[in-house]
Amino acid sequence: MARSPLWRRASGRKAQVMRMPHLVSEEEFVDGCTRCHQCLSSCETGVIVIGDGGFPELDFDKAECSFCGQCAAACGEPLFRDSEQSPWPYRVALDDTCLTLQGIECRSCADACELAAISFKPSIGISHPILSAACNGCGACLSRCPSQSLSLQIPKEPVHD
Repeated sequence: MARSPLWRRASGRKAQVMRMPHLVSEEEFVDGCTRCHQCLSSCETGVIVIGDGGFPELDFDKAECSFCGQCAAACGEPLFRDSEQSPWPYRVALDDTCLTLQGIECRSCADACELAAISFKPSIGISHPILSAACNGCGACLSRCPSQSLSLQIPKEPVHD
């Protein structure tokens, strides 16, 4: 079930603008992006969309980011950092609206995660999700969560690759 912009407005949640991985700072990006949209046409998953002001951003309702680097390769401006570094600091976070925390069986997030960064510890009754450091922040789980309990956040402790 995809999250609709209407649901976000109705729930009072403000969607966080997510840009492509390996980008320079937001200020440098906004100053240097020509809005040519070459990144959109080069994106292998289709996660890049045209956002506010015509600037590209990621829409995890459409797809996840594969970190393929095609957006950086297509960009004619010096807006991307070295791809040898971690693509970004974001990792999945879970809030208290998770269905399993309400006693309802759900494993949609784990089913969507190719890295198995979300798992469920066997238990009597309803198992709760366990988020591991293996998460790369690709966003594959976000649109699969029926309760919209997942988001990408910067962890309080640094992530080490």
